[in-house]
Amino acid sequence: MRAAPLAVTALAAALLLTGCSDGKDSSGGDKTTASPSNGTTCRIESMDVEVGPASVAPAAGDSGNIPVTLTNQSAECTLDGFPGVDLKAADSSASLSPTEGSPAAKLTLAKGTAATFTLTYTRGETGAKASLDVKTLEISLPGADTQKSFKWSYGPVQGKGDNAGDPNASVGAFTQAGD
Repeated sequence: MRAAPLAVTALAAALLLTGCSDGKDSSGGDKTTASPSNGTTCRIESMDVEVGPASVAPAAGDSGNIPVTLTNQSAECTLDGFPGVDLKAADSSASLSPTEGSPAAKLTLAKGTAATFTLTYTRGETGAKASLDVKTLEISLPGADTQKSFKWSYGPVQGKGDNAGDPNASVGAFTQAGD
């Protein structure tokens, strides 16, 4: 009798289809909780963050590079886009733009795996009007709204032109770290 296998196949297909999702919640917005296989957004508070060791700019006008390594300490998650980086001085701050020509990356991090990105900056003159006297580096991850703060010990950052609020610094894309 063929009716039974056909009915079972149709029922199985219907059940599979009801389990599908378009990635939207009932209001049409993006779901904030996705299964790990779909890639949840990585959260900075679930990461072990290591800033440096840096290739420090030794004098005004020199360039420096600061690698940042993020090691996932939680369930599998996804980094999609660029890291958010803010440089904070005593009375002002500036958000860094992605390095020109650097394509955004999408990486999935299993627990215990790492990604890295590099912050590049030009050192400014101490006390100069066009230099941002950075005290703190704040890092956030794409799609998340929390930050971690780190002490900045790399000297002032040169502004573009005479504008200390527009630092001559940028942030690179995420890359997979390790093997």
